[in-house]
Amino acid sequence: TLSLHDALPIYIFSILLTASCKDNTVERKVEPKPETASEIYLYTSDSIKVYGDLYEKDKSSPTLLIFHQGGSNSRAEYKAIIPKLKDQGFNILAIDQRVGGQYFYGGYNRTVAEISKNEYHYCDAYPDMVAALDYLNASGFTGKTILWGSSYSATLALKLANNNSNAVDGVLAFSPASGPPMKDCQPNEHIEALKLPLLLLKPASEMQSERSQTQIKLANDNGHKTYIADNGVHGSSMLDDNRIEGSSSQTWNVVMDFLSQFK
Repeated sequence: TLSLHDALPIYIFSILLTASCKDNTVERKVEPKPETASEIYLYTSDSIKVYGDLYEKDKSSPTLLIFHQGGSNSRAEYKAIIPKLKDQGFNILAIDQRVGGQYFYGGYNRTVAEISKNEYHYCDAYPDMVAALDYLNASGFTGKTILWGSSYSATLALKLANNNSNAVDGVLAFSPASGPPMKDCQPNEHIEALKLPLLLLKPASEMQSERSQTQIKLANDNGHKTYIADNGVHGSSMLDDNRIEGSSSQTWNVVMDFLSQFK
């Protein structure tokens, strides 16, 4: 069974996702397009129109391909995170997957908003992530590509990296989701098989979960880097000081140290 620490965030996001899927006419609290980003869209293999924001420095620089967590969207989840990454010289592409919504104040999921009847589940968002990786390759980005996933998208990022090791150079996985909601795309086989550099991060609050303990052990046993944030929260939000108690500076240090190998 899914532990409380693993299940609660996914359960909350599922409720929010269901609400947003049933009624796409809900008033949208729109986070405006960041001034330094270009809004792009791309199509998946099953003809879903996926929206994203591209922060382009130059095509020879390393690129972060960033995915949000369940019930969420890229602009709201990463509002305080992307500027710090951009200042480090990375190109960034952050997309709105088909599984998401209005979680985190200030944004709505542009991709979900245009799907009239959204019955997709977490694993169904994988083609969105494949299409985003293909977009970078087709657009002439020649620098290293690093995947960044949060919760369910961290699990799918592990799969994407494992299946595309020729096009991906590294992965950051924040709180990879597991258990019944991810029954068709569990993370552990990819943690074990992945030959690329991986940083797997969990908040201490999730470490009572047997699933979290297994993920950390698998990563360590296979030569990957891991980090447990004492004051962290689920997913990439462990880097946002507005969403945690205290400072995220130590977690940022770990992330930046990992990213330094790709510059």
